[in-house]
Amino acid sequence: MTSGAYQGPLPVKQPESDFYWEKAQAHELWLRRCNACEHAYFYPRDFCPDCGSRDVSWVQASGKGTLHTFAIVHRAPVPAFRDHVPFVVAMVDLEEGPRIPTNLVDVEPDPAHIHVGMAVEVAFADLTDEITLPVFRPS
Repeated sequence: MTSGAYQGPLPVKQPESDFYWEKAQAHELWLRRCNACEHAYFYPRDFCPDCGSRDVSWVQASGKGTLHTFAIVHRAPVPAFRDHVPFVVAMVDLEEGPRIPTNLVDVEPDPAHIHVGMAVEVAFADLTDEITLPVFRPS
């Protein structure tokens, strides 16, 4: 997708996720990591969802993962997606541990070409001048 052409819903930036979106715009995937229990997690927030510690930092993710589950969308959930169906929504287990909701791209939206457990890697969709989404493709 090219800048200016995207008409769908967009994520709303929040102070605790500004760094995440800045790095995504630079085509880098970053996660929050707890310094107390060493748990990496997604979505970005200022405390560890595992132990509750606020001693957290940012770490760059490898961008590699495994497809946990997927669904092929044949009916657009909103009018802006009508020209994009069918498309694949997915959950990816990152090497660092977190599970991330995403889209699977660069693959036929057909169960014959997609399977749970397949290796995937991050790619980036530049939706607007301000929003770039991490998406995943088969690796």
